[in-house]
Amino acid sequence: MSAVDRLFEELRTRGQKAFIPFITAGDPDLDFTSTLLKALVRQGSHLCEVGIPYSDPIADGPVIQESYTRALSAGVALSDILEMLRQTTPELAAPVVTMVSHAIIYRQGLRKYVETAKQCGVAGLIVPDLPVEESGALREICQEEDLSLIQLVTPNTPRDRALRIVAASSGFIYYVSVVGITGERKQLPEFLHENVGWLREQTDLPICIGFGISSPEQIRLLAPIADGLIVGSAIVRRMAHDGEQSGSTVLQDVEEYVKTLIEATAGC
Repeated sequence: MSAVDRLFEELRTRGQKAFIPFITAGDPDLDFTSTLLKALVRQGSHLCEVGIPYSDPIADGPVIQESYTRALSAGVALSDILEMLRQTTPELAAPVVTMVSHAIIYRQGLRKYVETAKQCGVAGLIVPDLPVEESGALREICQEEDLSLIQLVTPNTPRDRALRIVAASSGFIYYVSVVGITGERKQLPEFLHENVGWLREQTDLPICIGFGISSPEQIRLLAPIADGLIVGSAIVRRMAHDGEQSGSTVLQDVEEYVKTLIEATAGC
């Protein structure tokens, strides 16, 4: 049982939903990423998702793409990100998973990446560009190391394919709420409840909804059908200040914003 499995087992016992923030590693630097992770968990985040910057992300909108560009331009390296996590995760009362391109994992070597990630306190991998047909080797290694391999189901995923993805996943299912890329949305699609309801009938894995979520109202709307809510672009956008704000000001802004989302999650 991975740390992600244990978390959702505990939350289900307590009748709680998970709040899952996404942040980009190294934006604006790794020291701030470490500080932000601690702040997010201190506010009550149940699990944190850390994006590994990549030059050609597959599903990310402009806000997260720009954060990746800022981090890469500053020279952030994978080894430095993992070392930051190695030092930070022991201080966190919440698991950390990474959103990472399969190209990065492949270049490192599947087993080497998984073993190193585990040694650095990573509890799971979200690999958005890994087709389910090609996931077997990575899945076996993750199972051996008790790391969750979290895979995505989208509104466009045919149901027979969704079943294969569910069977190949562990930790939780990442349900993409909208067609398209990441980014804040004022409205979420009407078919969302129906699609998630069908998916819930197919698996006992927790279902966490991401993409487009940015407000307490949206969280209260989706919490009844979800086991967790993922918020990324709305948090990352607050990191893209113009240089006039201090790090402490940015941190306070993010903490205050996240607090409103966690309170909405707790009230469901």
